[in-house]
Amino acid sequence: MRFQLPITASDADIDELDHVSNLVYLRWVLEVAMEHSRAKGWDHPQYRALGSVFIVRRHELDYLAPVLRGELVIAETWVASWKGASCVRATEIKRGEQVVLRAATTWAFVSLTSGRPQRIPEELLAAFV
Repeated sequence: MRFQLPITASDADIDELDHVSNLVYLRWVLEVAMEHSRAKGWDHPQYRALGSVFIVRRHELDYLAPVLRGELVIAETWVASWKGASCVRATEIKRGEQVVLRAATTWAFVSLTSGRPQRIPEELLAAFV
C-alpha cells in the first residue's frame, strides 16, 4: 500500500540554481519513509524494543524535473520487495501528475548490539504488506 506525504518547497530547500537541492530530495525520501513507518505503528522506540533497526544500504535517485520555491509536491512511498533481512522501498515525488523524482532505497534490518543483519520479523512484515 502506498503512503503519501505533502511537502511544500521552502526557502531553505532551494539551492544556488533556484530550485530544490539534490540533498533536499534525499531528505524528503527519508522523511516520507519515516512517516510511513510511524503511520504503521513503527517508530524508533518500537524498533529499539525489537533490538533491531533498518539502516540504509543504498539509495538510487533519478532527478526528473526541478521543483521551485513554494511548489507543493506529494512524496509517495511503498515497500516494493522484501528479502530476509532487507527490503527495497520505492519513492516517487510528484507535482500534480508529473513525477519529479523516482527513488529506490535498500534498507537492511540490523541488530542494535552486533550490527549484523537480522531476519525481518513477521509482525513487522504484516504491518507493511
